[in-house]
Amino acid sequence: MKDSNMHSPKIDALHIGDIELPREVAGLYDLAYNLWWSWTPRARSLFASIDSSSWALYRNPVQLLINVEPERWETLVEDEQFMDRYEAVISGFERYRSYAEGCWFEEQRAADGVPEGTSELFAYFSMEYGVHQSLAIYSGGLGVLSGDHCKSASDLGLPFVAVGLLYRRGYFRQAVDSDGLQQHNYPEYDFRRLPLRPAASATGGEVRVKVPLVDREIEVKIWVAQIGRVPLLLLDTDIHQNDPADRPITDVLYTRGREMRLIQEMVLGVGGVKAIRALGLEPTVWHLNEGHCAFLQLERLRETVAEGASFHQALEVVRRDSVFTTHTPVPAGNEQFDAALASRYLTPWSEPLGCSVGDLLALGSAAVDPAGQNLNLTALGLRTTSRANGVSQLNGKIVDAMWRHLFPQIPQGHRAITGITNGIHSATWVGMDIRRLFERHVGPDWQRRLLDPAAWEAIYQIPDEELWAAHQRQKARLGRFLRGRMRSQRARHGAAPDELRAVGNLFDTEVLTLGFARRFATYKRANLIFRDLDRFSRIVSSADRPLQLLFAGKAHPADRPGQELIQQIFHLSQTDPLRGRVFFLEDYDMRIGSMLVQGVDVWLNTPRRPLEASGTSGQKAATNGALNFSILDGWWPEAFDRVNGWAIGEDQSLAQEAAQDEADVESFYSRLEQEVVPQYYDRAETGVPTGWIAKMKRAIATVTPEFSSDRMVRDYALEAYFPAARRHREAASNAPVEVGNIS
Repeated sequence: MKDSNMHSPKIDALHIGDIELPREVAGLYDLAYNLWWSWTPRARSLFASIDSSSWALYRNPVQLLINVEPERWETLVEDEQFMDRYEAVISGFERYRSYAEGCWFEEQRAADGVPEGTSELFAYFSMEYGVHQSLAIYSGGLGVLSGDHCKSASDLGLPFVAVGLLYRRGYFRQAVDSDGLQQHNYPEYDFRRLPLRPAASATGGEVRVKVPLVDREIEVKIWVAQIGRVPLLLLDTDIHQNDPADRPITDVLYTRGREMRLIQEMVLGVGGVKAIRALGLEPTVWHLNEGHCAFLQLERLRETVAEGASFHQALEVVRRDSVFTTHTPVPAGNEQFDAALASRYLTPWSEPLGCSVGDLLALGSAAVDPAGQNLNLTALGLRTTSRANGVSQLNGKIVDAMWRHLFPQIPQGHRAITGITNGIHSATWVGMDIRRLFERHVGPDWQRRLLDPAAWEAIYQIPDEELWAAHQRQKARLGRFLRGRMRSQRARHGAAPDELRAVGNLFDTEVLTLGFARRFATYKRANLIFRDLDRFSRIVSSADRPLQLLFAGKAHPADRPGQELIQQIFHLSQTDPLRGRVFFLEDYDMRIGSMLVQGVDVWLNTPRRPLEASGTSGQKAATNGALNFSILDGWWPEAFDRVNGWAIGEDQSLAQEAAQDEADVESFYSRLEQEVVPQYYDRAETGVPTGWIAKMKRAIATVTPEFSSDRMVRDYALEAYFPAARRHREAASNAPVEVGNIS
């Protein structure tokens, strides 16, 4: 905070909350509070030029602007170069916000013959959002996917509102001690210093809603994180109007306590609908992203029954314009609550809904016969929506078979659950050097050409030396980042000064580098490649063709086997001959993820097929020119063409896990020794690996457009949102409506 005794600035200042800005740069205020800057390099560069040390420390423009001293502003507003950059960024920001550059949604809606003036709004609910590391309300893949979904919805111009929870302590910050044990730290975030603002009513006051919980109501404050054109409504119970025992409901993402988790999800679903209503919004489509948010259907059912419908009529009305995405066949990913606990919280809903508690439990039963069953939120989501999808084509088939018994009315030959494959927000994840290649060779408008795969044929025309140089610059940046992180990590473990100086010799940009970063769940088999440690050690420590391997990832605090995997890999990284060749980077977040996917040569993925729902980290790596080396699971079977990377194992699963592990690890070693390593080190006279670069080009050209979140959101719009909106309009005009999970 500023010292109030300092002399007043000589410039005309604008005071908004804790931020004081010269009027000449007043546009920085709205820019700082719109996460458009998180995927726009020129905006981030503008903030960094204000105070480079503060930016490097926080990478958060709100915190940065709060800290700027008046004397600094006096210098900046007189700096013509700074003001030119400011004007260019603000001009681009305003064009983006005003739709001046056109958008896919309006063009598509016109092509589909939607009547002009038709009001549409797609409401999207998710338990977590990974938009930027400064807003720590995500844990991993689901959250990052949700953030990328919102960014592409903004880029494509969809009328879109997102809903989530605002966690006071977020997901845990990870530290790994000198014994390799994962430590959990939950910092408390000051929302006033984050890119968040309280939602405002028409009169300018704060917006709050009340959520009923058994014997009481709790108040929920609504905040807004603006993601380009998309508002993300975030619900907060940590306000003084609530009892001290209720304020921590939104404290921690994926809290261990089962009852607290259920309450969180009640707040998300019920509170989310109430928040949307309180802001005067009228969605035409409701998208439930995973079962965590399925309780939103309770509130929508209550609204419909209150208008005169019976419970079963209300259910058809709610289903009509609701769509559902399920992300995993893994039991732990399908939220389930004990029947007794669920009944306690569902009982108050039975009277206003005109049904019994048994009826509500039956909606959420994972069994054909619901009697005495627990409440499964995936089943609740499936039964209360009109369309459902998995997150890759393989995953769609797996979850369709898994949940098929819930849809006996669907005839053979039709799917209850289809697949819409996940994608990535390319502008967020591509490194600066590769981005410049896209701008030069695909075009300055490359982000708008992600829905045109033919445009990406231009990648093949990039000179080999140019692509390799760009990749090596990003790899060198990863090396500097790695050394800084390892120095801090080892200093905390008590390493001597000479050991810390030796960190400067770690990471060689000329050495083949593999990356592995994801949640440390046991089915992802992070330790698979160490099955034959002697063989792997020989590969890693080869004198003329060595290998480097970078690991990062967190295990949930309640997942002891996952934490043991981290400890095992950490210990291995400290042993000869793996020391200095295998690294574990602690506190995995979006920043570490970005550095890894932008800098490694190969992206490694070893899940036990078919448990990987989709996976998007490999897509991010491929967009940066890294080659995937992966089990044929999730998205990879759709992308792999035998040129743009390598497969581990076969396109099938063995009945016995032990046999599957042995087959997969043998495939890994063989392909690594016979294909991956030789191709990387096979250099032309210029020192450039021409064969390898050909594969890099193939990876970029085939993966970037087809696995972008623009393509994903387009598919959601065409296959899920538009049909649901059409059903909504037909119902409003009293036209006959057919409802059913049939594709």
